[in-house]
Amino acid sequence: MITEENDSIDHDEIWDLNFLAFGRENEGNIVNLLREDGIPYISLIARKDDELLGHIFFTHVELSNLEKELNIMGLGPMAVKPEFQNMGIGSMLIKAGLEESKNRGYQAVVVLGHPEYYPKFGFVPAINYKIRCEYDVPSEAFMIIELREGFLKEKRGIIKYNNAFNTV
Repeated sequence: MITEENDSIDHDEIWDLNFLAFGRENEGNIVNLLREDGIPYISLIARKDDELLGHIFFTHVELSNLEKELNIMGLGPMAVKPEFQNMGIGSMLIKAGLEESKNRGYQAVVVLGHPEYYPKFGFVPAINYKIRCEYDVPSEAFMIIELREGFLKEKRGIIKYNNAFNTV
């Protein structure tokens, strides 16, 4: 079952899940810092009974070179318990997160991830829209999806993530 994180969710449990999935503290620490920062975010979890199986986090990102702020989210991190990976939990989290982003008025989502995985959800290389990542990453790994068709037409610039991504 996919639900939104709420106050009853143990943040330590989500941190532990990220640690299990990635084998390091970085992603769990980023999630904690982003929550504390006060920027808009969407945090969804996948549970079966009382067991936390997966978590996905979306935060507001900025596109440089524009006079007004745009409603764009960044997907990540996403974590699934290792023994439940490749069972569709990540796909369910992504689909639910994209839908929730759209419902909240966001018009695009970016992701820095595996170029063979995210296109099945509609992500394309952001460079197709002349949009780049602030980090030095392969262009095929930085992708974007329009949640409102035509939103990215004539938009250009560099996506800037929250500083929390630079601290860990």
